[in-house]
Amino acid sequence: MPMLDLFGRKKDDDPLETDPNMLLSDEQRESLEHDMALLDNTQEHRIQKAVEEEVHSAAENSAKRLNVIRMGRCPKCGEALSIHLAASICENCGWYHYARPKEGCIRIHLHGNDGVVEGKKGYVLKNGDVLVVNNDVVVAKIPAASYSRVEYVWTPEEITNLSKRTASYFQISCGWCGDDVDVNKDGFHLIHVAFGTTQERYCFCSDECYEAFRKTYPSRVHRNCYERNCADCNLCVKRYGDEAEGMRVLAKDFLRASKLNSNKK
Repeated sequence: MPMLDLFGRKKDDDPLETDPNMLLSDEQRESLEHDMALLDNTQEHRIQKAVEEEVHSAAENSAKRLNVIRMGRCPKCGEALSIHLAASICENCGWYHYARPKEGCIRIHLHGNDGVVEGKKGYVLKNGDVLVVNNDVVVAKIPAASYSRVEYVWTPEEITNLSKRTASYFQISCGWCGDDVDVNKDGFHLIHVAFGTTQERYCFCSDECYEAFRKTYPSRVHRNCYERNCADCNLCVKRYGDEAEGMRVLAKDFLRASKLNSNKK
């Protein structure tokens, strides 16, 4: 593919190649053109090389950080992350990352019931200010002292699609027959049961497999363990939180280890 240099010039004549200057605002383009007009070829080459080195270094750091997150660890302190459907949170140091709705919107609730500012997207800056975006342009900048909370509005359809997409990353085996489990198929079961002192988790591909497992492995230690609500029971050591029934935490146990091992190779 024809390459472009730092200053937007094509190394080969290709009318389909994207001009990198499109990522700059009009003011930034004018400033870049003004600055480059003051440099000779040697200076341009030196800047090009320095920028490429900085971009490669940033890419390496980003890849390392994302791989740490992918393995369920905090990129800041290394502790295990609490993984949810659209968020990863470190209870140890407070690091977090969360997805924002693409089909919904963002609502900024102003102090003193002074109203709500709504936008298609919003960005909370490090200083607490919020940039509100509609139609790909910033329409408002709200100071941190002017609002009480930020609300992200998810549509039910988007949450459903996100759950299905997340589930497609898992390779889950049935606890009875060993076949791959389709979490979106009727008859799927995710259960927690204790056969000793520790809570365990199992998935089943059908009602038949679930019932066969229950008949073969009755919970003799804790009576009615299959029917008990784990949140209301203290008869075993819990390995999973109150939200363990949700698919959002299955990533801890069922991430595709084979894919990770192949990437290591």
